[in-house]
Amino acid sequence: MKLKDTGLTFEDIKAKVNKYMIETYERFDFLAETAKDQYMYDENGTPYLDFYAGIAVNSAGNCNEKVVAAIIDQCQDIMQTFNYPYTIPQALLAEKVCETIGMDKIFFQNSGTEANEAMIKMARKYGIEHYGPNRYHIVTAKNGFHGRTFGAMSATGQPGNACQVGFGPMTYGFSYAPYNDLEAFKDACNENTIAIMVEPVQGEGGVHPATKEFLTGLREFCDEKGMLLLIDEVQTGWCRTGAVMSYMNYGVKPDIVSMAKALGGGMPIGAICATEEVSKAFDMGSHGTTFGGHPVCCAAALAEVNELLDCDLAGNAKKMGDYICAKLEKLPHVVEVRHQGLLIGVEFDETIGSTDLKHECLHRHLLTTAIGQHILRLIPPLIIDEKDCNKAVEIIEESVIALGKGAAD
Repeated sequence: MKLKDTGLTFEDIKAKVNKYMIETYERFDFLAETAKDQYMYDENGTPYLDFYAGIAVNSAGNCNEKVVAAIIDQCQDIMQTFNYPYTIPQALLAEKVCETIGMDKIFFQNSGTEANEAMIKMARKYGIEHYGPNRYHIVTAKNGFHGRTFGAMSATGQPGNACQVGFGPMTYGFSYAPYNDLEAFKDACNENTIAIMVEPVQGEGGVHPATKEFLTGLREFCDEKGMLLLIDEVQTGWCRTGAVMSYMNYGVKPDIVSMAKALGGGMPIGAICATEEVSKAFDMGSHGTTFGGHPVCCAAALAEVNELLDCDLAGNAKKMGDYICAKLEKLPHVVEVRHQGLLIGVEFDETIGSTDLKHECLHRHLLTTAIGQHILRLIPPLIIDEKDCNKAVEIIEESVIALGKGAAD
């Protein structure tokens, strides 16, 4: 839908949002009307270099032609049914995902937080059925983020975070340990612990990759204690980190893995994959979803996954991630640059506020996201090239200099 076809102005749109919508997001003063590849465009056709990709969603590019074609084609056949009949896109996507990442079974959801909720439920049910009624405890990482439903929110090790404040007691059964501290995780486990749940890179926590010692150590410890290793790949999965799934960078395999975001290429879909044995915890009636495995979303996801793999966008993510980070490290006020592939966190000193920097970049037509007080997160489409990286670094540098001058004044 184009603004010119509505008879409205941008100010009219903002007024309607302010009047009718419950707002929990800090809005850009920007109307995203169209998008293509690594750009978004406002109502005037002004291009914005997109280095947030719908928060790590549009990995094969905005409105990828093959994904769009798959959506249109499927909409002409059947849009929605529920999970009683078999559907072709769901079956083909299930096979593609499981065969690609080396897992046995898949369960489709609608989002990342739902996928994590399902992963928690499966692990707890597996523990109770195999070991007794108290074997449902899960250890997660401090400063992690797993979503906003009650189970996923409770698994998020950020007490006092806005996503938890005001909702009353969290779901019982979780403990937290410092990320990348293997001994602390071992100490946080007890006789009732059934699983350890971590992100291979803490995205919302500031882009902190797991060390190989940490993640391989967790796998060995879980095997030793008869526990499950749950890996949250909602943000890291599907080529973002230089491998199809981030856990592949470490040579480990989870018992359950969650995914969403890039899986759908812009359409809402999430999923968990599990080993054959663990997947048996979900039997008839134990879990369900009206829209999970939606035919149109599955068709889009199948096209997206094929595009990511056929174009080796994991390889490009690794190459471009290394390229741009070498340049970002040289910018003024930078304390540290952390990344895995094209999941990048640029931490600045206390003189550069990340929210202010995000808006300075927006003013110069670069879309980014801010984490915490001083970290700029870059999660562009995986199709970017050196020219795009150079342009993004140039805009960030101009924005940092502008903020630095303002602080000095």
